[in-house]
Amino acid sequence: MIDTLLDDVAGLLRETADGVVLPLFRHLGAGDVTEKAPGELVTVADRRAEEMITAGLLRLRPGSVVVGEEAVADDPALLRHLRAAGDVWLVDPVDGTANFAAGKRPFALMVSLLTDGEQVAAWVFDPLADVLAVGRAGEGTYLDGHPIRLPAVVRPVSELRGAAMTKFLPGPSRRTVEAGGARIGELLPGQHCAGREYLDVLTGQQQFVLFWRTLPWDHGPGTLLVQAAGGVARRLDGKDYHPADTEHGLLVAISPEVWTNVHTALLPT
Repeated sequence: MIDTLLDDVAGLLRETADGVVLPLFRHLGAGDVTEKAPGELVTVADRRAEEMITAGLLRLRPGSVVVGEEAVADDPALLRHLRAAGDVWLVDPVDGTANFAAGKRPFALMVSLLTDGEQVAAWVFDPLADVLAVGRAGEGTYLDGHPIRLPAVVRPVSELRGAAMTKFLPGPSRRTVEAGGARIGELLPGQHCAGREYLDVLTGQQQFVLFWRTLPWDHGPGTLLVQAAGGVARRLDGKDYHPADTEHGLLVAISPEVWTNVHTALLPT
Protein backbone atom coordinates (compact mmCIF):
# COMPACT_ATOMS: atom_id res chain seq x y z
CA MET A 1 0.00 0.00 0.00
CA ILE A 2 1.37 3.40 -1.02
CA ASP A 3 1.74 5.89 1.85
CA THR A 4 0.13 9.13 0.67
CA LEU A 5 0.12 10.92 4.05
CA LEU A 6 2.40 13.80 3.01
CA ASP A 7 0.26 14.53 -0.04
CA ASP A 8 -3.02 14.01 1.82
CA VAL A 9 -2.27 16.53 4.56
CA ALA A 10 -0.77 18.96 2.05
CA GLY A 11 -4.00 18.76 0.08
CA LEU A 12 -6.02 19.38 3.22
CA LEU A 13 -4.02 22.53 3.99
CA ARG A 14 -4.47 23.81 0.45
CA GLU A 15 -8.21 23.14 0.60
CA THR A 16 -8.47 24.93 3.93
CA ALA A 17 -6.52 27.91 2.65
CA ASP A 18 -8.61 28.17 -0.50
CA GLY A 19 -11.95 27.49 1.15
CA VAL A 20 -11.64 29.28 4.49
CA VAL A 21 -8.53 31.36 5.05
CA LEU A 22 -7.94 33.29 1.83
CA PRO A 23 -11.59 34.30 1.32
CA LEU A 24 -11.46 36.01 4.73
CA PHE A 25 -8.10 37.71 4.18
CA ARG A 26 -8.75 41.47 4.16
CA HIS A 27 -12.48 40.71 4.43
CA LEU A 28 -12.90 40.35 8.19
CA GLY A 29 -15.99 42.02 9.57
CA ALA A 30 -17.00 43.52 12.88
CA GLY A 31 -16.61 40.91 15.59
CA ASP A 32 -14.42 38.64 13.44
CA VAL A 33 -11.31 39.52 15.46
CA THR A 34 -11.24 39.08 19.24
CA GLU A 35 -8.73 38.58 22.05
CA LYS A 36 -8.51 35.11 23.57
CA ALA A 37 -5.97 36.48 26.06
CA PRO A 38 -4.48 39.94 26.55
CA GLY A 39 -2.61 40.78 23.36
CA GLU A 40 -3.43 37.41 21.76
CA LEU A 41 -5.73 37.77 18.76
CA VAL A 42 -7.95 35.12 17.26
CA THR A 43 -10.04 35.51 14.12
CA VAL A 44 -12.97 33.67 12.63
CA ALA A 45 -10.50 32.32 10.06
CA ASP A 46 -8.41 30.68 12.82
CA ARG A 47 -11.44 28.94 14.28
CA ARG A 48 -12.98 27.82 10.99
CA ALA A 49 -9.65 26.65 9.61
CA GLU A 50 -8.90 24.63 12.74
CA GLU A 51 -12.31 22.99 12.54
CA MET A 52 -11.75 22.01 8.91
CA ILE A 53 -8.19 20.80 9.45
CA THR A 54 -9.18 18.84 12.56
CA ALA A 55 -12.02 17.07 10.77
CA GLY A 56 -9.75 16.19 7.85
CA LEU A 57 -6.94 14.87 10.03
CA LEU A 58 -9.31 12.67 12.01
CA ARG A 59 -10.60 11.21 8.75
CA LEU A 60 -7.04 10.43 7.70
CA ARG A 61 -6.12 8.82 11.02
CA PRO A 62 -9.23 7.62 12.87
CA GLY A 63 -8.56 7.38 16.59
CA SER A 64 -5.85 10.01 16.55
CA VAL A 65 -5.89 13.15 18.71
CA VAL A 66 -5.70 16.74 17.46
CA VAL A 67 -3.98 19.38 19.58
CA GLY A 68 -4.94 22.64 17.91
CA GLU A 69 -3.99 26.13 19.02
CA GLU A 70 -7.59 27.29 19.42
CA ALA A 71 -8.72 24.05 21.08
CA VAL A 72 -5.91 24.42 23.63
CA ALA A 73 -7.06 27.98 24.35
CA ASP A 74 -10.36 26.43 25.48
CA ASP A 75 -8.83 23.33 27.12
CA PRO A 76 -5.11 23.60 28.06
CA ALA A 77 -5.18 19.98 29.28
CA LEU A 78 -4.94 18.89 25.64
CA LEU A 79 -1.22 19.61 25.79
CA ARG A 80 -0.71 16.41 27.80
CA HIS A 81 -1.16 14.45 24.57
CA LEU A 82 2.16 15.75 23.16
CA ARG A 83 3.97 13.05 25.16
CA ALA A 84 1.25 10.41 24.80
CA ALA A 85 1.21 7.11 22.92
CA GLY A 86 -0.44 6.88 19.53
CA ASP A 87 -0.88 9.46 16.79
CA VAL A 88 -1.23 13.11 17.82
CA TRP A 89 -1.59 16.03 15.43
CA LEU A 90 -0.27 19.48 16.33
CA VAL A 91 -2.10 22.24 14.42
CA ASP A 92 -1.62 25.97 13.92
CA PRO A 93 -4.53 26.90 11.64
CA VAL A 94 -3.31 30.45 10.89
CA ASP A 95 0.20 31.18 12.08
CA GLY A 96 0.75 34.93 12.05
CA THR A 97 -2.75 35.84 13.18
CA ALA A 98 -1.82 39.45 13.97
CA ASN A 99 -0.57 39.86 10.40
CA PHE A 100 -3.70 38.22 9.02
CA ALA A 101 -6.00 40.39 11.14
CA ALA A 102 -4.19 43.51 9.95
CA GLY A 103 -4.46 42.46 6.32
CA LYS A 104 -0.71 41.91 6.06
CA ARG A 105 1.50 39.04 5.01
CA PRO A 106 2.98 36.62 5.85
CA PHE A 107 0.87 33.96 7.50
CA ALA A 108 0.94 30.18 7.25
CA LEU A 109 -0.96 26.97 7.95
CA MET A 110 1.05 24.38 9.89
CA VAL A 111 0.68 20.79 11.05
CA SER A 112 2.97 18.18 12.55
CA LEU A 113 2.33 14.55 13.45
CA LEU A 114 3.69 12.96 16.61
CA THR A 115 3.69 9.21 17.10
CA ASP A 116 4.31 7.92 20.62
CA GLY A 117 5.50 11.36 21.69
CA GLU A 118 7.99 12.01 18.88
CA GLN A 119 7.50 14.17 15.81
CA VAL A 120 7.49 12.10 12.64
CA ALA A 121 6.12 14.38 9.91
CA ALA A 122 5.38 18.06 9.31
CA TRP A 123 3.81 20.53 6.90
CA VAL A 124 4.15 24.34 6.56
CA PHE A 125 2.18 26.18 3.85
CA ASP A 126 2.36 29.88 2.99
CA PRO A 127 -0.73 30.28 0.79
CA LEU A 128 -0.01 33.80 -0.47
CA ALA A 129 3.48 32.86 -1.66
CA ASP A 130 2.25 29.37 -2.62
CA VAL A 131 5.22 27.77 -0.87
CA LEU A 132 4.79 24.35 0.74
CA ALA A 133 7.33 22.44 2.80
CA VAL A 134 6.69 18.84 3.90
CA GLY A 135 8.90 16.24 5.47
CA ARG A 136 9.42 13.16 7.57
CA ALA A 137 11.88 12.67 10.39
CA GLY A 138 14.90 10.79 9.10
CA GLU A 139 13.68 10.81 5.52
CA GLY A 140 14.13 14.40 4.39
CA THR A 141 12.28 17.59 3.58
CA TYR A 142 10.62 18.63 0.33
CA LEU A 143 10.04 22.20 -0.77
CA ASP A 144 7.34 22.49 -3.43
CA GLY A 145 7.91 18.85 -4.28
CA HIS A 146 11.70 19.04 -4.55
CA PRO A 147 14.02 17.42 -1.97
CA ILE A 148 16.24 19.92 -0.20
CA ARG A 149 19.33 19.64 1.93
CA LEU A 150 20.61 22.58 3.94
CA PRO A 151 24.21 23.52 3.13
CA ALA A 152 26.89 22.28 5.52
CA VAL A 153 29.46 24.87 4.39
CA VAL A 154 30.67 26.90 7.36
CA ARG A 155 30.41 30.64 6.73
CA PRO A 156 31.86 33.44 8.86
CA VAL A 157 29.41 34.99 11.29
CA SER A 158 29.91 38.29 9.48
CA GLU A 159 28.31 36.71 6.39
CA LEU A 160 25.30 35.18 8.13
CA ARG A 161 21.75 36.49 7.83
CA GLY A 162 19.01 35.65 10.29
CA ALA A 163 16.23 36.89 12.52
CA ALA A 164 15.97 37.39 16.27
CA MET A 165 12.60 37.84 17.95
CA THR A 166 13.71 40.16 20.75
CA LYS A 167 10.31 41.54 21.82
CA PHE A 168 9.70 38.93 24.50
CA LEU A 169 13.29 38.42 25.61
CA PRO A 170 14.03 39.44 29.21
CA GLY A 171 15.65 42.88 29.32
CA PRO A 172 19.27 41.82 29.94
CA SER A 173 19.10 39.07 27.28
CA ARG A 174 17.48 41.43 24.80
CA ARG A 175 20.28 43.95 25.23
CA THR A 176 22.90 41.21 24.86
CA VAL A 177 21.33 39.91 21.65
CA GLU A 178 20.94 43.40 20.20
CA ALA A 179 24.59 44.18 20.97
CA GLY A 180 25.67 40.84 19.51
CA GLY A 181 23.84 41.69 16.31
CA ALA A 182 26.78 43.88 15.36
CA ARG A 183 28.80 40.66 14.88
CA ILE A 184 26.23 39.21 12.48
CA GLY A 185 26.15 40.06 8.81
CA GLU A 186 22.45 40.99 8.96
CA LEU A 187 20.20 40.62 12.00
CA LEU A 188 16.53 40.86 11.06
CA PRO A 189 13.66 41.79 13.41
CA GLY A 190 11.36 38.95 12.38
CA GLN A 191 8.10 38.76 10.45
CA HIS A 192 5.61 37.91 13.23
CA CYS A 193 5.06 34.52 11.60
CA ALA A 194 7.17 31.58 12.77
CA GLY A 195 6.11 29.49 9.80
CA ARG A 196 7.55 31.99 7.35
CA GLU A 197 10.79 32.17 9.35
CA TYR A 198 11.21 28.41 9.01
CA LEU A 199 10.44 28.55 5.29
CA ASP A 200 13.08 31.26 4.88
CA VAL A 201 15.64 29.00 6.56
CA LEU A 202 14.69 26.17 4.21
CA THR A 203 14.83 28.39 1.09
CA GLY A 204 18.22 29.85 2.04
CA GLN A 205 16.99 33.38 2.64
CA GLN A 206 18.39 33.18 6.16
CA GLN A 207 20.71 30.85 8.01
CA PHE A 208 19.24 31.04 11.51
CA VAL A 209 16.37 32.30 13.61
CA LEU A 210 16.17 32.98 17.35
CA PHE A 211 12.92 32.82 19.34
CA TRP A 212 12.07 33.35 23.00
CA ARG A 213 8.43 32.26 23.16
CA THR A 214 8.07 28.69 21.91
CA LEU A 215 4.43 27.66 21.84
CA PRO A 216 4.32 24.13 20.43
CA TRP A 217 2.11 24.81 17.38
CA ASP A 218 4.41 27.68 16.37
CA HIS A 219 7.55 25.55 16.32
CA GLY A 220 6.78 21.84 16.15
CA PRO A 221 6.27 21.72 12.37
CA GLY A 222 9.12 24.03 11.41
CA THR A 223 11.72 22.44 13.66
CA LEU A 224 11.07 18.99 12.22
CA LEU A 225 11.39 20.29 8.66
CA VAL A 226 14.68 22.04 9.40
CA GLN A 227 16.06 18.99 11.22
CA ALA A 228 14.97 16.61 8.45
CA ALA A 229 16.82 18.86 5.97
CA GLY A 230 20.04 18.64 7.98
CA GLY A 231 19.69 21.66 10.27
CA VAL A 232 19.36 21.90 14.03
CA ALA A 233 16.75 23.24 16.47
CA ARG A 234 18.02 23.56 20.01
CA ARG A 235 17.15 25.27 23.25
CA LEU A 236 19.58 27.94 24.32
CA ASP A 237 21.32 25.43 26.60
CA GLY A 238 21.99 23.19 23.61
CA LYS A 239 19.25 20.62 24.25
CA ASP A 240 17.27 19.45 21.21
CA TYR A 241 13.81 21.02 20.97
CA HIS A 242 10.63 19.07 21.67
CA PRO A 243 7.19 20.71 21.39
CA ALA A 244 6.11 19.42 24.80
CA ASP A 245 8.93 21.28 26.56
CA THR A 246 7.83 24.40 28.42
CA GLU A 247 11.05 26.39 28.78
CA HIS A 248 11.75 29.54 26.78
CA GLY A 249 14.33 30.12 24.09
CA LEU A 250 15.04 28.38 20.78
CA LEU A 251 17.80 28.82 18.22
CA VAL A 252 17.36 27.20 14.82
CA ALA A 253 20.20 27.05 12.29
CA ILE A 254 21.16 25.39 9.03
CA SER A 255 23.96 23.39 10.68
CA PRO A 256 25.47 22.63 14.08
CA GLU A 257 28.42 24.88 13.28
CA VAL A 258 26.20 27.83 12.41
CA TRP A 259 24.17 27.21 15.58
CA THR A 260 27.30 27.37 17.71
CA ASN A 261 28.71 30.44 15.97
CA VAL A 262 25.43 32.37 16.19
CA HIS A 263 24.91 31.37 19.81
CA THR A 264 28.42 32.61 20.64
CA ALA A 265 27.83 35.88 18.81
CA LEU A 266 24.37 36.67 20.18
CA LEU A 267 24.49 35.09 23.62
CA PRO A 268 28.12 35.12 24.78
CA THR A 269 28.70 33.76 28.28
